[in-house]
Amino acid sequence: MQLCVLDVVDTMISGYSKELVIMSGTELDEPGQLKRAVIDASAGGVAGAISRMVTSPLDVIKIRFQVQLEPTATWALKDSQLKPKYNGLFRTTKDIFREEGLSGFWRGNVPALLMVVPYTSIQFAVLHKVKSFAAGSSKAENHAQLSPYLSYISGALAGCAATVGSYPFDLLRTVLASQGEPKVYPNMRSAFLSIVQTRGIKGLYAGLSPTLIEIIPYAGLQFGTYDTFKRWSMVYNKRYRSSSSSSTNPSDSLSSFQLFLCGLASGTVSKLVCHPLDVVKKRFQVEGLQRHPKYGARVELNAYKNMFDGLGQILRSEGWHGLYKGIVPSTIKAAPAGAVTFVAYELASDWFEANLT
Repeated sequence: MQLCVLDVVDTMISGYSKELVIMSGTELDEPGQLKRAVIDASAGGVAGAISRMVTSPLDVIKIRFQVQLEPTATWALKDSQLKPKYNGLFRTTKDIFREEGLSGFWRGNVPALLMVVPYTSIQFAVLHKVKSFAAGSSKAENHAQLSPYLSYISGALAGCAATVGSYPFDLLRTVLASQGEPKVYPNMRSAFLSIVQTRGIKGLYAGLSPTLIEIIPYAGLQFGTYDTFKRWSMVYNKRYRSSSSSSTNPSDSLSSFQLFLCGLASGTVSKLVCHPLDVVKKRFQVEGLQRHPKYGARVELNAYKNMFDGLGQILRSEGWHGLYKGIVPSTIKAAPAGAVTFVAYELASDWFEANLT
């Protein structure tokens, strides 16, 4: 059955790729471009789903920290009458497990998957298209020769396209993951209706501006540093294997472990640089929404005029530490998330390419 389906998909893709016409009205310069886009989108969706499932607990913990208005820094707690519900990674993990059970760590996971699958599908498909345009070829070996700044630009453009296409699911994920117990919104539908009723359709895009401002450096750094680390690793492999007497056929190809390390490093770097913008985005996403009092003060509707006002208010009321709330679980999550995403993408892409050609 699986082979039959793959044969049908292969036939359809091959047929359509010959007839596909791009916006400019000219035929595609390579007959396999549509197939390549399908492979990139499919592999990206698989990679995103796997990464999302693996790192969901850390994401839930991160969100609980980020939407919490009360100070969490040790020095700030001494002078404050406000006591945070969540403070410390291990204590927060224990509290969520005790109050909400194991399922609490996957709260909001359905809209998260609905967000991340189209997000990574669009992201990797656009990334390959932009790189193909810049390199003048759709071959991966030619993409590896692109200059570093083109890798950063390609990643930024891919991130922007993916963000716009999947943002409402990201917002719903944040709302559901931040509410705790007892639930204010029992499911995604109730959260969706509440947001539309209180803030209109535009409420589904609350925080989009800081998100786009965040995603440009974040996606640029993530893909740019990943490509950079891959180049360094390939150079290392070539030199090491060529100098090894046991190697008769030196190769610069990377192992799955090396790809994992490259993804780990790129995820860490991009998250450390862009975390404050992610905090502001989360505040915009939950402003005006109900939350049980035991979780502390809620973000009032229209609390922040814009991204810069949000950054300023957080800085004044919560200090520099406020801009880095949730940085520990965020970084712990970003590193394996980046690693898992890139390795899963590379493996899934190879599998789809082998079975659809």
